Amino acid sequence: MTTGDDVPDPSGGPRAVLGWFLHTEHTAVVFFREAASSALAVGMVGLILFAVSGVWPPLVAVESGSMDPNLQKGDLVFVMEEHRFSPEYAHQGTGVVPYQVADDHDYWKIGGYGDVIVYEPYGRNGQTPVIHRARFWVNDSENWYDEANPKYVDASSCEELANCPAPHAGFITKGDNTVTNDYYDQAKGISSPVKPSWIRGTAEYRIPWLGWVRLAFSGAATPLQVPATTSLQTSTATPFQASVTIPPQASVTMPPRTPAVDAGVRERSTLDTASLSHGALDGSTREVSA
Repeated sequence: MTTGDDVPDPSGGPRAVLGWFLHTEHTAVVFFREAASSALAVGMVGLILFAVSGVWPPLVAVESGSMDPNLQKGDLVFVMEEHRFSPEYAHQGTGVVPYQVADDHDYWKIGGYGDVIVYEPYGRNGQTPVIHRARFWVNDSENWYDEANPKYVDASSCEELANCPAPHAGFITKGDNTVTNDYYDQAKGISSPVKPSWIRGTAEYRIPWLGWVRLAFSGAATPLQVPATTSLQTSTATPFQASVTIPPQASVTMPPRTPAVDAGVRERSTLDTASLSHGALDGSTREVSA
């Protein structure tokens, strides 16, 4: 009930006020009502995604091209707590399936074998998280040079390789972009081996373009520029780190697609990056190219 001037009748009590609010065509009230209903809908979607993913925020925006072509700048990525729905062959209770194991079980995520993880470099909470693919696991003090693909290290021995022997147990990771991220993260000092406690979740799905909204608000929506020398000197190219901004829609740094095929317990790569087809193996004890 109203008084005739499109205002609620005070004598009608709270129910009359609520009824007026829900049905009035007053411009200011309609605007507020629509804004409130939109905010409520967004909030409910966020809560549902959080309930499914187990992490907050459940959506991150890709800020760089380090995971091209499988994740691109401006993509919105749905991230899930790594232990949720993880297969039984995930590495020793970490919930993460590294490339080597994934190849044996035909486990495919985000355009390649193995889980793509969002992690904190060196375990630093204040540092922008990185989103790259887990390649293989190393134990504390392990000489992982013998297990690595020689294409992805810039050394001829463990003594010349950063983070070798491994300063602690963890995952060796790498971006999928073979131009800007041609070496393992640990070989380039992006992070030491990634401890399970540093992992925020695994990338499950990508939604192209929607991440640009988040990047615009964060000031990271500038076009990705790769120096002209990068495509010619891949051995010295500076790697792009997948960066993640944590509030509402976190932004994450992506790795490039580096298909590889596992030789026994060793990692190996194929020449056909488009199809990730399996190549011939040389039977050695280290990761080799097909």
